[in-house]
Amino acid sequence: MTTKKELLHEGKAKKVFLTDNPDLVIQEFKDDATAFNNKKKGSIRNKGIVNNAISCKLFTYLQENGVQTHLVEKLSDREMLCKKLSIIMVEVVTRNVAAGSLVRRYGFEEGTVLQEPIIELYLKDDDLDDPLMNDSHALALNLATQEEIATLKAEAAKINQLLRKFFADRKLTLVDFKLEFGRHNGAILLGDEISPDTCRFWDSETGEKMDKDRFRFDLGDVEAAYTEVEHRVLDL
Repeated sequence: MTTKKELLHEGKAKKVFLTDNPDLVIQEFKDDATAFNNKKKGSIRNKGIVNNAISCKLFTYLQENGVQTHLVEKLSDREMLCKKLSIIMVEVVTRNVAAGSLVRRYGFEEGTVLQEPIIELYLKDDDLDDPLMNDSHALALNLATQEEIATLKAEAAKINQLLRKFFADRKLTLVDFKLEFGRHNGAILLGDEISPDTCRFWDSETGEKMDKDRFRFDLGDVEAAYTEVEHRVLDL
């Protein structure tokens, strides 16, 4: 049995604890909610429980389909045991449908289905508001090698194919989503979480938004939307 030790890091949505095994950490999900790079703050009841359940299910699904992730096992309602990663400070965003900053920056009409998915890189730095960047920026900042950047993009494309089908089967459109990766014993693994905090989900029949946009834009029924996504992910 792995023993939980001191707090290693606390972020906006999770705490990470060391364990008695130097290769493993415990990731604990919180109910805290933030948006616009921490400019808006609040709480969503049981969000941590819901996001842990969804993330564990999706990481397991991805692992069964050839994607290496940091998940070892689900420990409790709010905790997962993970391989300890050295996080690559590059957020990889994949977009299938125009929404959010893609609409603001480029003038797409919201809801436009993209001919091909768009994969974007962002610098993981809240103080700089996580700016959009390209491969050259990542190389210049010494965040990753050219080979690693290619790996991040290839993994994101593979994950997108798998998740689009997974969610389509559950009558959810995967609009866009953010991934984080890290290094572990020479390999690049998918880390962090996959949840309504990090993805945009729209009901494929009604178009209803079922993700953190409900919190961002005060649309109401935030907890109900998260719970509905959990039910669809776990119950099919």
